[in-house]
Amino acid sequence: MADYDNRVLRGQTAVAGAIDAGLRAHMLRVYNYMLIGLALTGATAWLTAETAFGELFYRVNPITHAMGLTLLGMIALFAPLGLVLFMSFRIDRMSVGAAQATFWAYAGLVGIGLAPILLVYTGASVAQVFFITAATFGAMSLWGYTTKADLSGFGSFLFMGLIGVVIASVVNLFLHSAMMTFIISIIGVLVFTGLTAYDTQSIKESYVASDDGTVAGRKAIFGALRLYLDFINLFVMLMQLLGNRR
Repeated sequence: MADYDNRVLRGQTAVAGAIDAGLRAHMLRVYNYMLIGLALTGATAWLTAETAFGELFYRVNPITHAMGLTLLGMIALFAPLGLVLFMSFRIDRMSVGAAQATFWAYAGLVGIGLAPILLVYTGASVAQVFFITAATFGAMSLWGYTTKADLSGFGSFLFMGLIGVVIASVVNLFLHSAMMTFIISIIGVLVFTGLTAYDTQSIKESYVASDDGTVAGRKAIFGALRLYLDFINLFVMLMQLLGNRR
């Protein structure tokens, strides 16, 4: 009887070990996709800001030196919204290759939209805020992965905060209020910091060891998209708070 119990215990331990290894591989895949997306965003942002490639999307008024968007720039600015909605509603029916291509295209287009940050803020300031963002994101994602607390209860609260930030940001496009920008940025930092932990735990809990390669691949790409959005938005909010303008 004791020998039987020991075999059962060893079997359960082996299964648990296999699940843990699979989960770690899945999360590593998610983070790798996210990092590649961030690298694409950084590359297209630099190309747009520092080379003639940017003239396709932005034009500068020779008198006021104000920056405006070309028709192609307007398309590039709003196309990411369409792509992220497309992925959100179609991810369960997309092939892994199509999901990857959509994510890469999305990340590249976001870089075009973020290019003005490299022109408005000093390079040292951008680098400093990027590392602050990376440290904050890393700490919160690690906590979300390791904590035993159930963060699902915060999901609705954080989503409401996100909706509030989006609405306030749209309103402020017309008001141009520096105080409102400051308040939105502070709330945005809190919301996306919380979402980083929440999304990490949610991605972890969505892992199923029995998933086939296609389902696991879709989950990894969509998880990477969620964490990518948390990182990018956290970076933008911190940039507005801490960035030094040229």
